[in-house]
Amino acid sequence: MKIYFFGTCSGTQPVAGTHHLSFAIETGGGYYWFDAGETCSYTAHLMGVDLLKIRKIFISHPHMDHVGGLGNLLWTVRKLTQGKNGRQKDGDIHIHIPDMTTLDGFMQVLKNTEGNFEIDFQIHGHEVVDGLVADDGILRVTAQHNGHLPHEDGTPWRSFSYLIEAEGKRIVFSGDIKAVSDLAPLMENGCDALIMETGHHKVADACAELAATDWPIKRLWFAHNGPDILKDVPAAAERAAQSAFAGEKHICWDGETLEL
Repeated sequence: MKIYFFGTCSGTQPVAGTHHLSFAIETGGGYYWFDAGETCSYTAHLMGVDLLKIRKIFISHPHMDHVGGLGNLLWTVRKLTQGKNGRQKDGDIHIHIPDMTTLDGFMQVLKNTEGNFEIDFQIHGHEVVDGLVADDGILRVTAQHNGHLPHEDGTPWRSFSYLIEAEGKRIVFSGDIKAVSDLAPLMENGCDALIMETGHHKVADACAELAATDWPIKRLWFAHNGPDILKDVPAAAERAAQSAFAGEKHICWDGETLEL
């Protein structure tokens, strides 16, 4: 499978050359989107990703650096179906999101654009809860709440990490987490790649905490990168290389495609 990174930056002030977090997995002839930071549809289109083959979109939590590009992504999909050169959308789009009011807000904005956002496909919203959230026979996603956002007993969780399974491979996407231990419920069988955020965790600390677990992690890919990486990328890479974490380590960047 291929993993396309459209944005790899955390919710910092604008940083040249990088945008807020968004990536997609290509498998089974379609695309499965994770988070939708600013300009994700623009970057994806220029990378050659066929937006009309998006099947599902998974949002980790409703902060702007994770959803800011969602409205424009859906608007761009519609644009590609319009006019004499328009093409038909390949099926509906399912959006899995922890806070449905966020999706409702984007849909209202879209309806205020030209044509009342009339489309020839459907958009289905699904509220994320713990456990299996999607399985279409090609890609399977399991959600686990984390401590990134405040939570009161009896209220829905609003921030999640995801286990992604496809083609016999396992990818864990941390989302934004309070502690590395938030990932434990998804790590029982390890993973082929962990997409780990550094917006709230330093590279050296994350490597040390992961090395102290018994989780079999083959690859550690850093994304949602904050100042610890962005202020000096080579130095951050060196800290990762010198850490006790034994698996492959890689700092992801906008416009990059990795294979698994």
